[in-house]
This record gives sequence, C-alpha cells and structure tokens, in this order.
Amino acid sequence: MTLAAAFTNLDWVVVALYFVLLAGTGWVFSLRKVTSDREYFLGERNAPVWAVAVSILATALSAATFVGAPMESYTGDLTYISTSIGPIVAAFIIAAFFVPVYYRFNVTTVYQLLERRFGAVARGAASWTFMIGRVFASGARIYIAAIPLTMILYGDLHADRGAMLVAIALIMAAGIGYTLVGGMRSIIWTDVIQTVVFVGAAAVSVWVLWGIIDRPMSEVLSALRDPAPGAGAPSKLTVLRTGVDAGAPRLGFDLSQSYTLLTALTGFMLLNLAALGTDQDLAQRMLSCKSAAKGAQSVILSQLITVPVVLLFLLIGLLLFIVNKRPDLVAPPAYEVAAGTKVFPQFILQRMPTGLKGLMMAGLFAAALTTILSALNAMSAAFVTDFYRKVRPARDDGHYLRVSRWAVVGWGVIVGAFAMLCVAWHEGSGETLIQFALKVMIFAYAGLVGVFFCAIFTRRGSACSVIAALAVGAAAVLLLEPLLFSKWAAHVPIWSDAGTNTARTLADVTIAFPWRMTIAAACAFGVCVIGNGKPAVDQTGGACQR
Repeated sequence: MTLAAAFTNLDWVVVALYFVLLAGTGWVFSLRKVTSDREYFLGERNAPVWAVAVSILATALSAATFVGAPMESYTGDLTYISTSIGPIVAAFIIAAFFVPVYYRFNVTTVYQLLERRFGAVARGAASWTFMIGRVFASGARIYIAAIPLTMILYGDLHADRGAMLVAIALIMAAGIGYTLVGGMRSIIWTDVIQTVVFVGAAAVSVWVLWGIIDRPMSEVLSALRDPAPGAGAPSKLTVLRTGVDAGAPRLGFDLSQSYTLLTALTGFMLLNLAALGTDQDLAQRMLSCKSAAKGAQSVILSQLITVPVVLLFLLIGLLLFIVNKRPDLVAPPAYEVAAGTKVFPQFILQRMPTGLKGLMMAGLFAAALTTILSALNAMSAAFVTDFYRKVRPARDDGHYLRVSRWAVVGWGVIVGAFAMLCVAWHEGSGETLIQFALKVMIFAYAGLVGVFFCAIFTRRGSACSVIAALAVGAAAVLLLEPLLFSKWAAHVPIWSDAGTNTARTLADVTIAFPWRMTIAAACAFGVCVIGNGKPAVDQTGGACQR
C-alpha cells in the first residue's frame, strides 16, 4: 500500500473541515475592523491570561515539537524534558524584570526599550537582528512541517527536494493569507483553537499506539528500561542526565551533551530568556494583556503547561519504539520502517485508522500555522514600528495599516525562501530536528540576550557597544558551528604529551548547541557592558558615538 493510498477521502474531508474551521474563525475576527497598526499588533490589550499563555505555548512548540519531540525519545530517552527547567527559570526572571519594564514604557515592540537606554541606532540594530533571527527560526520550523506534508502530497517516503519546495510554498501561502485577516487579536484566539487540535491529535496518537501494543504497563516499562535485552543499552526512561559515564563530572559538565542539568540551567535558560523576553514574536503576546501583572502571569503559566504537553509528544516516541523495535512484544510492522525524521509521519499514514490520519495531519498543520501567523505579525510589527514610522512619520493610521499588511507578505516570502534553504542545510548537519530548529535560533538570540541583560540589569552600554555585542554574539555562534570550528580550532593546542608524541587541539572538543549559546551570550554581554552607559545618539537617530 502506497502512502498516497493510505490517505483516504475521509482523511481529506477531516483536513478540509479543519481549514473550514480556520477560515470561519478568520471571518469572525475580520468582522471587527482594525483601524490602526498598533491595534493590529497588540489587539486592544485585553486578552485574558490563559489565552495568552496558550498562544505562547502554541508558538513555542510548533511543528518542530510535533515531529521532532517523538524522534528525541524514539532514538534516545526522556532527557529532552529536562530542558524544561530552563524555560521555567527564564519565565520567572522575565515576569519579575522584563515585563514590568515593557509596560512601564508602554512599548509596541520590546526594542523600543533599547531606544530609551541607548538611542535609536541601538533599537534599529536589535530590531533587525530579531527579524533576521526570526527568519532563521521560523524558516527551520516550516521546513520541518513540510516533511510530512510532502509525504502526503506525493505519496513518496523519499520525495525529492522539488516536492519539499512545493510543500513549503503551500504552507507559507496559507500562513500569509490568514495573518492578513485580523492581526494579533485573531492570532491569539486562533492559537487556542490550533492548540486544542494538535494536542488532541497527540493524545489520539498515544491512544492508538497503546491499543496496538496491548501489553500490561509493567511489561512496557520494563522494555523501556532495557530497550535492547542483553546489550546493556541505557534506559529510555532517563529524565535527567548528570554525567555520561562513571568518570563524568556529577553535574554533567560535558560540552558534547545537549541535555544535562547544567545545559538546562545555562544554555536552555538563556535560549528561552531570549525567546520569551527579547523576541518580539513571543514577547508581543505578553504585551497584549491588560497589565504588567497579567502579562507576567501569562508567561509563567505558559511554561508550566508546556511541560505536560512536551511529555505527551515524548511518550509518542517511546511507544513508537515499542511498536517498531520490540518484536518480542509487538508484531513488527508490515512495511520497512523509515529512518529518523519520518518515523512518526510514516506511522500516521500507515497505521492510523481512517479519519484519524486526517486529524493527525490537521494537528500538524495547526502546529505549523501557529509558527507562521505569529512570526509574520511580529516581524511586520518590528519593521513598521521600529523603521517605517521613522522614515515616513506623521501618516494616518490607515497608511501604516496597509504597510503592515504588505510587510506580512514580504516577510512571508523571505521566510519561505529560507525554509527552502533549510532542506539542504539540515541534510548535512547530522542533527535531530529539535536540535536543528533550536540551533538556528541562537544566531540572533545570543546577541539579543546579552544586550537586554545589559539594558535591564546594568547602567552600562552605548549604541556602539550594542551594535558590537549583536555582531559578536552572531560571530561567536558562527565560529562555534562544527564545520567552521573544526577548521580554526585545529590550530589551537590544548594538550600534548612529548613522551608518546600525541597532541590534542581544541578541534577535538565537541561543543553542543546549548553551550554555544552560553558562550556566545557571555561574549555579547561582555562587549555590551564596555559602553560608557551614556546615550550614544539622540532619539531621532544619528551616528554612533563613543
């Protein structure tokens, strides 16, 4: 049975009903006319805390979680969930220090705060850094969502790159069209609906998988603790890694490992501090609440509810492992199991009951569209508020609203183009989908988190040091990328033994992406605080001065 045959007419009807629901919500929100770009970006600042929290959850997870999280536990264990420690710590820091400042200055974009501290040039540099970084992050997620869509459209497990490009174009077209309808107010409420769809789809997956396994819980847990009987394989139920082996430091100070206690408290904490507090895409939601207190509550709640949702997707991966890899418990599939990224989509198409396949694909589309809607709105907000209004001041609200919508289209095309580039980039990276999606974010996040730390927690910094910090953060991440790192680090000796005529260089050290984030953010912060703490430019712009 081909993949195309596996997706029946009933499944297409279910997907169609999902898009009808989506179109219906868009129509409802279009009934209330948006009259200004500020309303388009922030709504009326009356969104309830729970809805904003769910919207943050939806945007933060995306298709990368829908497809990538099951892959993490399928090929590894549950240590990915340990990264949730970092976001929760970051959420409390943002609630206590970042959100109150944003509301006090009544900002539309978080980069307006940098203008108050360092001048217009610093604001512009940070805003452009965000927009470029958001292109990277959203493009990677759209690429991930296109993988299963390609399998459906072409009925081919190994569709070529041209097929992927078509799938990416279709996803982007849907996202651009919906974003143009109602702005932030519609996005928040649409995210609530989308979350119900993709979390519901994940719950259905667990139910179907458990029905296929049909074994006592004790046997399943035993199989997960000993995934390869007689081979001494590590347990797939490991949640927190404190060391790779007996000789590793107790806190897991191993630069090659992505998921340890220290990476959760350093790299992942900084990554989520940047995402929730300095990325307009997510921070914009907190700014749509009635007050700073409610905005703070929304970010904390969003991270607390993220944990069980991520666990649900990791559970899918564990159960898939039992179904595909433990023939002693479950009869092996009648088809050849795909590798890595396509395991879960293949299961959906081959073994889900008719109708539920459509629900699962609707869940995937929901996860993908939440990424597009918020990203395009946020990038449009940053472009219009931080740049266009300065170049074309004193125009009427209708003019800025029209420009905002044209900006949505423009950024949509750019994000789609980058997603197409990711098709080739990820193939040569050797990383899981989750790691790839998170890695591309740190190019912008390292510099931004260093600059915002300087702005909020110190009296130091200047326009020049902000620009330098953003550049240093991105450059540090680039230099730590494995391909470049292996080139220059090979010339940096770290150990040698004349007796055995052996030597090691820095290139022999593997640096996982959370540590790259930590190192680059520290470099950016160190550069930013070099500034003298006095505004470098006036509020209308001007040259960078010492």
